[in-house]
Amino acid sequence: MKYAFVFPGQGSQFVGMGKELADNFKSAKEVFQEVNEAISQDLFKIMCEGPEADLMMTANAQPALMAHSMAVVRVLDKEFGLKLKDKATFVAGHSLGEYSAACAAGVFSLADTARLLRTRGQAMQQAVPLGVGGMAAVIGMSFKDVDALIDACRETGGVCVAANDNADGQVVLSGHMNAIEKAVEIASEFGAKRCIKLPVSAPFHSPLMTPAAKVMQEALSAVEVHNAQIPLIANVLATPIADGREIIKHLVEQVTGSVRWRESVTYMVENGITDVVELGAGKVLSGIVKRSYKEINTVSVSTPADIEALAQDL
Repeated sequence: MKYAFVFPGQGSQFVGMGKELADNFKSAKEVFQEVNEAISQDLFKIMCEGPEADLMMTANAQPALMAHSMAVVRVLDKEFGLKLKDKATFVAGHSLGEYSAACAAGVFSLADTARLLRTRGQAMQQAVPLGVGGMAAVIGMSFKDVDALIDACRETGGVCVAANDNADGQVVLSGHMNAIEKAVEIASEFGAKRCIKLPVSAPFHSPLMTPAAKVMQEALSAVEVHNAQIPLIANVLATPIADGREIIKHLVEQVTGSVRWRESVTYMVENGITDVVELGAGKVLSGIVKRSYKEINTVSVSTPADIEALAQDL
């Protein structure tokens, strides 16, 4: 059996996340305390108690999801003696999850990762005024077939790009709101089963995020970086890298570039991965992997019971 460990992106957050871990494991509680100290905020209180509107804010959701994922990693290590580098062939993360993957692979410290994601969340939110940009999920069209739809949406004069190639038949568009609304309106004419506007506050992974990419270039160049102990499959490459400076370069590109998740999973499968383990909140990535590759074993690990079951399996 060959394992890849993957880390969820924005949208998987929920009020109550991490509470059960902190109640059961001292090592998880320590992760949440370290993150709170790094960003000078009681983020864990928002994770546990909400309000939901505060948790959904990009600047909170991004470090919160990373904290939850890293709490699972820390518990596996400290309580069960399972080090990811001994078990994983690859790590990968969806969008912000790539920072969690990098932290888990030893590229950044936990505190630096928390600060980077707070900066990233703020920069992404500030890059485009609220309501100017958006995103939409196109269901039932392949990545290559969505080009004609994108071209039609650009006739509005707005930016429209494929932001996420998630799975066979699931592509996410990003850009100006008028172009995104046009996509929702006309997608069925191009063969889509559905096109749904997503409840996000900014047009992530599009050229409209260029101001945020500049902020992240500065922030990433200022942190201590190490080579990855586990090869990290980069979102913008869909192939693994381990050199710390290369990882930083591609994290900057990722702000405006497409998340090539379908290709990343294909790379895993073609290189012998049998099991994909999702560490952190929700089960989104496990579902996406299964959608394309039913033969791959997937498991989502979020709660103490999940962690104990994984520890037994490994």
